[in-house]
Amino acid sequence: MSKIKPYKNSDLGKKEQVTKMFDTISEDYDGLNRVISFGIDIKWRKKVVELVKEKQPETILDIATGTGDLAINLAETNASKIVGLDISSGMLDIGKEKIKNKNLNARIDMVLGDSESMPFEDNSFDAITVAFGVRNFESLENGLKEILRVLRPNGSFVILETSVPGKTPYKQGYRFYTKNVLPVIGRLFSKDRSAYKYLCESASIFPYGEALNNILRKTGFINVKDFPQTFGVATIYTSSKQ
Repeated sequence: MSKIKPYKNSDLGKKEQVTKMFDTISEDYDGLNRVISFGIDIKWRKKVVELVKEKQPETILDIATGTGDLAINLAETNASKIVGLDISSGMLDIGKEKIKNKNLNARIDMVLGDSESMPFEDNSFDAITVAFGVRNFESLENGLKEILRVLRPNGSFVILETSVPGKTPYKQGYRFYTKNVLPVIGRLFSKDRSAYKYLCESASIFPYGEALNNILRKTGFINVKDFPQTFGVATIYTSSKQ
């Protein structure tokens, strides 16, 4: 697994750099996401919610929740408690305000914490989600092991993550867009130029499709499936715990 980091000239570890990065870009993050994905990320999150709904979970954990978009969407389920976990206090502060404005404080808790060492007991959640977060784990293996630990038996785990289209011309178009267009958008609209360069680079080298399926199986997840979205620029992965 590549150890690509946001700030190449920093002595900080990846975890500390990712925290710093998201704290810095938290105010720009939601708006830039809409621009970068042309708003399609909203549709992808809705599909995640539909998949989670099928299992009718009582408790849901949304890891790398950021500003809480997916946690808020998950309030459409019948879950009595939703927890959003993130390592960035800056992102969580914005998420808390959004949750308050939607009168969802009674159902959604936003928790500051490390996804690779979570403050939850074993078998705590019926469903766990993570949208565009697993590639930011310092150790993917450790993060997935922690998720398996806090997921209840027969519980569902759903990942939404970037991937690379496999077919022409989408593959070439994706590479051109991520290499040439996204960094320019990041430079123009964000205070942290390195952040969006890192997000593009990390997306391009992160394992996807069957490669990530195999990592999930190796970790101990079962019933692993993947569902490419929008020509393969993103993929939804579903799995469960025995």
